[in-house]
Amino acid sequence: MIFQPVLNVFLLLLLCAPVAAIAVLALVKARGRARALWVMRLVMLLACFTMLLRPGIPGGATETLATDTDIVLVVDTTASIVAEDWNGEEPRLDGVRADVQGIVDRYPGARFALITFDATADLRMPLTTDTTSLISSLEVLRPEVTSQSRGSSIGIAAPLLAETLTNAAANSDDRSRMVFYFGDGEQTASSPPEPFDGSASLTDAGAVFGYGTAEGGPMKLTTGSVDPSDGGGYIEYQGAEALSVIDEPNLEAIAADLGVEYQHRTADAEPTLPEAPSTTVGYAESGSVGTVTELYWIAALVVVALLGVELARASMLVARLRHLRAPRVDSVAGASSPDDRKGRARKRSSRRSAPTEGGAA
Repeated sequence: MIFQPVLNVFLLLLLCAPVAAIAVLALVKARGRARALWVMRLVMLLACFTMLLRPGIPGGATETLATDTDIVLVVDTTASIVAEDWNGEEPRLDGVRADVQGIVDRYPGARFALITFDATADLRMPLTTDTTSLISSLEVLRPEVTSQSRGSSIGIAAPLLAETLTNAAANSDDRSRMVFYFGDGEQTASSPPEPFDGSASLTDAGAVFGYGTAEGGPMKLTTGSVDPSDGGGYIEYQGAEALSVIDEPNLEAIAADLGVEYQHRTADAEPTLPEAPSTTVGYAESGSVGTVTELYWIAALVVVALLGVELARASMLVARLRHLRAPRVDSVAGASSPDDRKGRARKRSSRRSAPTEGGAA
């Protein structure tokens, strides 16, 4: 038996001990049925304390999937990634999120890293198997603040990508590596884009995904607020809404540098994902890792049962109080009214005060 308390044990004792002392004093003073109620409440408190200690039995096992593949995702976060020409008038970033989810589902157990780039490139998440954190990071991902944009290069992430892949190869040379690039290919910097050919020898497979249309889409202003509705309008150029258009030749050049295929992405088609590289070790169909069999749920059931008894008792008391407060209606047919009873009482009083016949003069 092991314990994994949700709080420090001393803090749990500090919280529960005063309540237990009050319950014991009430139990000592109680009589009859009240003693049983206070015993029940002490048991409930003990069950809550046990539940917060999180008891468990070591040695459990859970089924897992694993693959010896590292996948690096390179995501464009310039203003153009929210241009509204995905699936009609939705931002391109929605398409990126959907495709990343498809990649996560396609390669279960792989390690993922996330690189984003606008004016600079950042490693948002190092290699990890925690895909929940990866998806959460993409959900809260926002493009650069419009007022701070000074132009960007579609190849600015090339050095960071090469460094990430080099570190992955140095730490685990037996693992294969895949790269997926997500962008629209718009080069707004005055200099030519940096090449990605330095990562080609470290990349076993992957793809470059292009987003956008030749007609282009308007881009909302971004202020850095967590509320996407705070954009305050659209980016304008020479008095009209600026439109972002896809530059497929640039994206094809990135794909050629990396040695992977280029795909133009649309909402009505699923991405074509490559097979895991041949160097990848097959999925472990029945892999298991040591874990703990939780037992706190037993104490939780006891608490729920005792709370049910308390609620039932409280409901009965409320119903009884309502019954006592209800107005009484005389059930005897022809019962006299209060005015009649008062009149008879006055008559009896007047008869007692009148002099009897033959009394003293």
